[in-house]
Amino acid sequence: MLRETIRALAETKIAPFAAAVDEESRFPQEALDALVASDLHAVHVPEEYGGAGADALATVIVIEEVARACASSSLIPAVNKLGSLPVILSGSEELKAKYLGPLAKGDAMFSYALSEPDAGSDAAGMKTKAVRDGDFWVLNGVKRWITNAGVSEYYTVMAVTDPAKRSKGISAFVVEKSDEGVSFGAPEKKLGIKGSPTREVYLDNVRIPADRMIGEEGTGFATAMKTLDHTRITIAAQALGIAQGALDYAKGYVQERKQFGKPIADFQGIQFMLADMAMKLEAARQLTYAAAAKSERVDGDLTFFGAAAKCFASDVAMEVTTDAVQLLGGYGYTRDYPVERMMRDAKITQIYEGTNQVQRIVMARNLP
Repeated sequence: MLRETIRALAETKIAPFAAAVDEESRFPQEALDALVASDLHAVHVPEEYGGAGADALATVIVIEEVARACASSSLIPAVNKLGSLPVILSGSEELKAKYLGPLAKGDAMFSYALSEPDAGSDAAGMKTKAVRDGDFWVLNGVKRWITNAGVSEYYTVMAVTDPAKRSKGISAFVVEKSDEGVSFGAPEKKLGIKGSPTREVYLDNVRIPADRMIGEEGTGFATAMKTLDHTRITIAAQALGIAQGALDYAKGYVQERKQFGKPIADFQGIQFMLADMAMKLEAARQLTYAAAAKSERVDGDLTFFGAAAKCFASDVAMEVTTDAVQLLGGYGYTRDYPVERMMRDAKITQIYEGTNQVQRIVMARNLP
């Protein structure tokens, strides 16, 4: 029922704007409005904070179905979870009450600020600092590749509070867009997901109350990694949706397109391509759903499964969308058809929330 609901919403309220959102590189406001109106923008927020209380699998299904129509729009529910999960996992009751309520109501979005210009895969090498000053912390630094930056009201920011301790000297904070000293760089000019703004976040003597720290001092990096164990599954879900959208479109196209007097779907070479696309997509889906169940139960092998789902599903999405472009031939290469957008959108799923090379390192270190 959830899938039917979100698919109907995505097809009527989100898909019609997907091409324009990509072409104009503009935030998908129509999608945000539709998702908020249906209470599907942040379904993961627990009920006690005014949220829908959806489990990890339900959240995956929402993201998957939105991504099938528009990958940029699927980053609304996905990044709302990414940004707020540190608060849910490690934040005080006061912090949860203060920030999860507005998120659940749709009054604010939440972003996640971990990466920096010189700290990507090596996130522990970050330079952003937070210095204690009485009842306040003062933050200085630059965060890069921040999804939905400038649109989101709230940011989970990781900063160094004790440089001598490397990863154990990193703490997490909630920073608000309206805090004095917060500003944003120009939107990045990207290959895909053009409707989701990616910008640098500048922190220039940003002074925030000490109670905005998420968890204990020095636990920020551990919280960040624990968060990614859960949220990599949402990137797998996004990859599934993009791939499914491309497969659905290609399947319809080959039944209409005629060459040599018959639909190209009648040719065995085409049938084998579609069979492989569908088979791999279904394998990715089963792995992703299994990982989502583990996320909900917080199983001991979650780290492996989260990395495996993200890595496998994103590789499949890239392969399926590339094959979809091939199946449309010359038309697939033009912007008049949606599969080239899907192929461009799929690429980022192999990169963000940890490159697929990093996922393989994570898997190797956590073999079940």
